Amino acid sequence: MIYFIGAGPGDPELLTLKGKRILSRCEVVIYAGSLVNRAILRYSRPNAAVYDSSKLHLQEIITLMEEAHRKGYSVARLHSGDPSLYGALREQIEELQKRGIPFEIIPGVSSFQAAAARLKRELTVPGVTQTVILCRFGGRTLVPERESLQALARHQATMVIFLSISHFEKVVTELLSAYPPETPIAVLHRVSCKDEEVVMGTLGTIVEQVRSKDFTRQTLIVVGEALGERFTPSCLYSPSFSHRFRKRL
Repeated sequence: MIYFIGAGPGDPELLTLKGKRILSRCEVVIYAGSLVNRAILRYSRPNAAVYDSSKLHLQEIITLMEEAHRKGYSVARLHSGDPSLYGALREQIEELQKRGIPFEIIPGVSSFQAAAARLKRELTVPGVTQTVILCRFGGRTLVPERESLQALARHQATMVIFLSISHFEKVVTELLSAYPPETPIAVLHRVSCKDEEVVMGTLGTIVEQVRSKDFTRQTLIVVGEALGERFTPSCLYSPSFSHRFRKRL
C-alpha cells in the first residue's frame, strides 16, 4: 500500500495519531524534504529506506513506489500540511492508478488551521463571515481568471492565501480593490515551527511592515474582518436557542 500522509504544518506533534502509526510500520518513506520537518522522520521504523522527494522528479518518485510495491513493502509518502491542498497529489494518484497500485490518503493538519490557532481567531465569525476562501496568487502556476485575488476579494470573506509571499505587494494591491485599507491582515512565516514569525497589521500598513522581513517561503497570508474585534455571538450556546439536544430557557 502507498500511504499519502499529511505531515502537518511543521510542529512534529501535529502529525495525526493515524499518520504516526502508519509511518512507524512502512518500509519505505518518501518525504518532501523542502517542506516537511525532518524531526517527523523519528517516527519512522529504524531500518526504513528514506528518500527526499525534493531532489526527484515525478517518474523517479513513482518508480520508487512501484519497486517497493513489487517487493511487498508499504510506502509512507509524507506531504506537508494536508495532501489535498497544493500537494501535487493528483499526478501521483493518476500514475498509481495506471499501474494498479493501491493507495490511501491520510489527512493532515493544514497550515491554515495552524495559522488560526496561532492567531487565536475563529475564521468563520457570526455576523462577520461564514466563508473561508483558500487560494493563491497566479505565479508560475497559473490560476483561472475567475479565481484571481481581485475576483475572490469581492466576497470580503476570510481569505487564506498560500504560496504567494514572493508577489506580496501585488497581492495587497489586488486585495485593496475590494477590502478597505483598515482590514486586518496577518502574515505568518513557518507557522507552528520553533522559528515561526507573525506580522499583524492592516492592508494599508502591512507592505511596509513585511518589507524588512526575509519571508521567502513557507509563508501564509490571512486577511479579513474575522481577524478583527467585531462579532456576533453564536446562537449555538444561547439560552434562548433550542435544538435537538437542549431546550430554550
